[in-house]
Amino acid sequence: MSTTPTPPPQATASGTPAPQGEHPGDDGALGWLRALDPRGRRAFAGAFGGYALDSYDYFTLPLSMVALSAYFGLDDGRTGLFTTVTLVVSAVGGALAGMVADRVGRVRALLVTVITYAVFTVACGFAPNYETLLVFRALQGLGFGGEWAVGAILVAEYASARHRGRTLGAVQSSWAIGWALAAIVYTLVFSFVGADLAWRVMFWTGALPALFVLWVRRRVHDAPEAAAAREQSTEKGSFAAIFRPGTADSPGLLRTTVFASLLSTGVQGGYYTLATWVPTYLKTERGLSVVGTGSYLTLLISGAFIGYLAGGYLTDLLGRRRTIWLFALLSAVCVLAYANIPSGANTLLLVLGFPLGFCMSAIFSGFGSYLSELYPTAVRGTGQGFTYNTGRAVGAVFPTVVGFLAGSWGVGGALVFGALGYALAALALLGLPETRGKELA
Repeated sequence: MSTTPTPPPQATASGTPAPQGEHPGDDGALGWLRALDPRGRRAFAGAFGGYALDSYDYFTLPLSMVALSAYFGLDDGRTGLFTTVTLVVSAVGGALAGMVADRVGRVRALLVTVITYAVFTVACGFAPNYETLLVFRALQGLGFGGEWAVGAILVAEYASARHRGRTLGAVQSSWAIGWALAAIVYTLVFSFVGADLAWRVMFWTGALPALFVLWVRRRVHDAPEAAAAREQSTEKGSFAAIFRPGTADSPGLLRTTVFASLLSTGVQGGYYTLATWVPTYLKTERGLSVVGTGSYLTLLISGAFIGYLAGGYLTDLLGRRRTIWLFALLSAVCVLAYANIPSGANTLLLVLGFPLGFCMSAIFSGFGSYLSELYPTAVRGTGQGFTYNTGRAVGAVFPTVVGFLAGSWGVGGALVFGALGYALAALALLGLPETRGKELA
């Protein structure tokens, strides 16, 4: 019986043999997608859709804040507390979701997070008073906090080291899709429904993820190799492991956890300051209508979407640390410029919205791959869930500070506080290693 010899691997343009399972053309615009097998593509679709709907449910609040403030008679400080409570509780939800993902699997944890944020977003629409809405929004944060970390790990364990930055950057770009959908629905709802009811309708539309959950449950599965490696570990889902200091025999993970948490705090402190207060800034201090605010947000969101995709490519090209450092610097510059545009120069405000959205989003593109690569398989969910969501919780202080400073500085003036977050992120990178090219067991 004759056999056909296996052909040698094809060489890349540089003469280096292409890695097994990949092809020379895999570096094209969609090479990262072609490199995923069918199960990996379904996992990508699950994480992409879950994060887009996560974004949609999150932005129902910032877009409705002016109406909420008027309905409940709130000052800026109490209004900013909505965001702070959401993000603080999301730290708890994210850490728990990461631990659950390590113990029972990525897909099961993903389903729990999506159901949680959907149910409590809808409940917000039925809140009879400020206190009840605050509680429902906090509980929504439990699901909101865990979804990204679990979805990012699910996809990271399918993606090759060569394409992981681009693949996770594409997942991250779904945040802009959800944001855009929320802005469109906001424009329609607030144009045709009275403000006293419109904010409730916005929250009720948060039921959208229910149908998505049914699809994920049937079609998406954990990466087999990573699942097997996780099951063989005796420390899966251990918080103690990510806080273990180094010894002569083992480097430990304490240093990684501390600096990764500081990195997340800085980036998210800057981001949520802008995401929370820019709609209010545009409407109250720049005098824009509902439709006008939507137009300005279109440029901001367009920049965000392209920034997520571009950041993913750069994180594979330049490395994780260099890309995050670059966009930390550019984001801080954009924040300062955006907040100091003279009154009456709204055209300049419109133009600057694109680079602002681009930079403050591109910095996140490397997070999914970077945090996944910093931790071993057994505690990858725990480490990523804890560090990313600790950053959310501590970074949540930033929007509240802006709310209290707005009374004396104005919302635009207080926005510069967000630039301090990006400075913190740049410093935190000094304590973390480069991980580009790392294989995940």
